[in-house]
Amino acid sequence: MKYLLYTLIILTLFSCNKEKETPQKQKPTQKSEVIIKDFGITFNDFITKSDTLKSGDTFSTILDQYEKNNYSTFQVTEKIKDSFNLRSIKAGKAYYLFLNKTNPKDLEYFVYVKDKTSYLVVDLRDSIVVREKKRPFTLKRRTIAASIDGSLSETLSREGVSPAVASKLAKIFEYSIDFFKIQKDDKFAITIQERFIEDSIYDGVVDIEASYFEYKGKKIYAFPYKMSSNQAQADYYDEEGKGLKTMFLKAPLDYFRISSKFSGRRFHPVQQRWKAHNGTDYAAKQGTPIKTTASGVVERTGYTAGNGNYVKVRHNSTYSTQYLHMSKILVKNGQRVSQGQVIGKVGSTGLATGPHVCYRFWKNGVQVDPLKQSLPNAEPMDKKEKIKYLAKIAPLKIELDKITSQKFKE
Repeated sequence: MKYLLYTLIILTLFSCNKEKETPQKQKPTQKSEVIIKDFGITFNDFITKSDTLKSGDTFSTILDQYEKNNYSTFQVTEKIKDSFNLRSIKAGKAYYLFLNKTNPKDLEYFVYVKDKTSYLVVDLRDSIVVREKKRPFTLKRRTIAASIDGSLSETLSREGVSPAVASKLAKIFEYSIDFFKIQKDDKFAITIQERFIEDSIYDGVVDIEASYFEYKGKKIYAFPYKMSSNQAQADYYDEEGKGLKTMFLKAPLDYFRISSKFSGRRFHPVQQRWKAHNGTDYAAKQGTPIKTTASGVVERTGYTAGNGNYVKVRHNSTYSTQYLHMSKILVKNGQRVSQGQVIGKVGSTGLATGPHVCYRFWKNGVQVDPLKQSLPNAEPMDKKEKIKYLAKIAPLKIELDKITSQKFKE
C-alpha cells in the first residue's frame, strides 16, 4: 500500500512538470491583406507591372507583348486614337500594366501617367474605353516671414517652402534687388498658395500673392496686377502703384558673378598692360544664356579679335548695349528683340581668359557704368487704375505688415 501511494505521488509530480514544460498551442493569427488602390483600380485584383517609358517605346510595342481580350493592337489603337493622342506619350513618363491573375498574358488595364495630377486609363476588359482623370487637389494659403541666413533658397527651405520659390522671387525683384548681394539678416515675407494632391502630396507653390523684401535698409513690396483681362502675365507694382519693372534688367545673365567692373584703369589679363575697362564682366559657365537687358533692335553682330563674337542692341535714341565673347550668336542684324530674350551663349572668344560676357552700356553715345545709372521705370499706372489697384492690395499688405512686425519686433 505504501509503495502504491509513493508511485502515485511520483506520477502526479511528473505529470505537473510535463504540463508546465509543454505550452499550449496558439492558433496562428491571419494577417489581413493590405488593399492598394489607385487610378480607380484595386491593385490586389491583378498582377501589376510598372515601368518608365524609354526612348523608342510606343504604345503599340508595349501592347504587342500581351493579349487584349481578343483585340489586335491595331484595333485598340484605332478605337482610342480620337481620345488618346498616342504620339504625345514621352520617354521618362511612368506607365502601369494590370494583368489577369489567371492568365498573366491577358492585359486588362493600361495606365499612362501624364503628370502629378492627371493620367489616362485604357480599359481593355469588355470593350475598349479610355478615361482621362485628374487627381483632386487643394490649395492652401499661408504667409511667412524670415531673415536671410545663408542663401535665399536655404532660408526658404528652413521655413518649409520649396527652394524653387527662390528663382520666382528673383524674377519678381530682378529690377530692384541684386540677389547675389543679399546679406545675412536681410528680411522678406511672402504670401503663397501651395498645392496638395489628394490633400497629402505636396506639389509646390502655384502662386505668390504678395511679397516684401528689406534690402540694404530699403523696404520693397511687390504685388502682381493685370491692367486688363487680356494681359497674359501680371506685372509687379509696389505699395504705391509704381512698377517694379525698369527699362533695363540688372544683368544680362540669370546667375553669375561679377569678375571685373567698369574701370578707367585695369590691368588686362591677356594683354598684360594697364588700360580702361569700359564694361562689366559677368563670369558664368560656358553656354549660359545671355539675355538682352532691354527691348530694341539688333544694330550689329559679328566677330573681332578683341571682342570675339558679339551683339550690339540699340534700345532708343539714348541707350545701346553690347555683349562680348559669346560662344554662339542667336540673333541677326536688324532683328527686333524683347527684354529678357536670349541673344547668345556665354563663351570665351576673343581676348578672354575664361567664359564670361563683357556687358557694355552706352548713354548718348558715351560708354558708362550701368551699375551706377539711374535707369527709367516702366509705364506708370493711371489714376483710375491706381485706385482699383490700391483697394486690391490693401488686405495683402496688412497681412505682410502684420507678420513682419510680429517676426521682426525689437
